[in-house]
Amino acid sequence: MYTIEGYWDVVPRIKNVSFPMRGKMQIALQDGRIIVVSISKFPSVKRLSKEQRKKWYILGNGFSFEDSDEVIHIEQILGNFANYAHEA
Repeated sequence: MYTIEGYWDVVPRIKNVSFPMRGKMQIALQDGRIIVVSISKFPSVKRLSKEQRKKWYILGNGFSFEDSDEVIHIEQILGNFANYAHEA
Protein backbone atom coordinates (compact mmCIF):
# COMPACT_ATOMS: atom_id res chain seq x y z
CA MET A 1 0.00 0.00 0.00
CA TYR A 2 1.25 3.48 -0.77
CA THR A 3 0.36 6.97 0.32
CA ILE A 4 -0.51 9.65 -2.20
CA GLU A 5 1.94 12.48 -1.76
CA GLY A 6 1.24 16.14 -2.15
CA TYR A 7 -1.81 18.31 -1.61
CA TRP A 8 -4.48 16.32 -3.45
CA ASP A 9 -7.18 16.53 -0.79
CA VAL A 10 -6.26 19.89 0.69
CA VAL A 11 -8.53 22.89 0.17
CA PRO A 12 -6.21 25.91 -0.06
CA ARG A 13 -6.97 28.54 2.58
CA ILE A 14 -5.19 31.87 2.91
CA LYS A 15 -3.33 32.50 6.16
CA ASN A 16 -1.28 35.61 5.41
CA VAL A 17 -0.62 38.18 2.69
CA SER A 18 2.64 40.13 2.55
CA PHE A 19 4.86 42.07 0.18
CA PRO A 20 8.41 40.90 0.90
CA MET A 21 10.03 42.45 -2.17
CA ARG A 22 9.24 45.12 -4.70
CA GLY A 23 6.72 44.01 -7.28
CA LYS A 24 5.86 40.73 -5.50
CA MET A 25 2.97 39.58 -3.36
CA GLN A 26 3.41 36.58 -1.08
CA ILE A 27 0.45 34.49 0.00
CA ALA A 28 0.95 31.98 2.81
CA LEU A 29 -1.58 29.18 2.94
CA GLN A 30 -2.76 27.42 6.08
CA ASP A 31 -1.25 24.14 4.85
CA GLY A 32 2.27 25.63 4.82
CA ARG A 33 2.62 26.48 1.13
CA ILE A 34 3.86 29.92 0.18
CA ILE A 35 3.04 31.37 -3.22
CA VAL A 36 4.85 34.40 -4.61
CA VAL A 37 3.25 36.23 -7.52
CA SER A 38 3.90 39.40 -9.47
CA ILE A 39 1.57 42.20 -8.44
CA SER A 40 1.52 43.32 -12.07
CA LYS A 41 -1.19 40.64 -12.52
CA PHE A 42 -3.25 42.42 -9.83
CA PRO A 43 -3.60 46.10 -10.87
CA SER A 44 -5.98 46.86 -8.00
CA VAL A 45 -3.29 45.78 -5.52
CA LYS A 46 -0.51 47.53 -7.42
CA ARG A 47 -2.38 50.84 -7.13
CA LEU A 48 -2.39 50.62 -3.32
CA SER A 49 0.34 52.31 -1.31
CA LYS A 50 2.70 50.36 0.91
CA GLU A 51 0.68 51.43 3.95
CA GLN A 52 -2.64 50.50 2.33
CA ARG A 53 -1.32 47.01 1.52
CA LYS A 54 -0.71 46.37 5.21
CA LYS A 55 -4.45 46.68 5.87
CA TRP A 56 -5.63 43.43 4.30
CA TYR A 57 -8.24 41.02 5.62
CA ILE A 58 -9.53 37.56 4.74
CA LEU A 59 -12.93 37.48 3.06
CA GLY A 60 -14.28 33.99 2.43
CA ASN A 61 -11.55 32.11 0.59
CA GLY A 62 -9.96 35.30 -0.63
CA PHE A 63 -8.71 38.59 0.69
CA SER A 64 -9.19 42.29 0.24
CA PHE A 65 -7.87 45.57 1.57
CA GLU A 66 -9.59 48.29 3.59
CA ASP A 67 -9.03 50.79 0.76
CA SER A 68 -10.04 48.51 -2.11
CA ASP A 69 -13.33 47.20 -3.49
CA GLU A 70 -11.61 44.26 -5.19
CA VAL A 71 -11.60 40.79 -3.62
CA ILE A 72 -8.74 38.51 -4.69
CA HIS A 73 -9.83 34.86 -4.59
CA ILE A 74 -7.57 31.84 -4.17
CA GLU A 75 -8.21 30.68 -7.75
CA GLN A 76 -6.81 33.99 -9.00
CA ILE A 77 -3.58 33.21 -7.13
CA LEU A 78 -3.33 29.52 -8.04
CA GLY A 79 -4.56 30.02 -11.59
CA ASN A 80 -6.85 27.00 -11.89
CA PHE A 81 -10.47 28.03 -11.62
CA ALA A 82 -11.80 24.51 -12.25
CA ASN A 83 -10.00 23.14 -9.17
CA TYR A 84 -10.16 26.10 -6.83
CA ALA A 85 -13.44 27.85 -7.59
CA HIS A 86 -14.62 29.49 -4.38
CA GLU A 87 -18.29 29.03 -5.22
CA ALA A 88 -18.35 25.36 -6.12
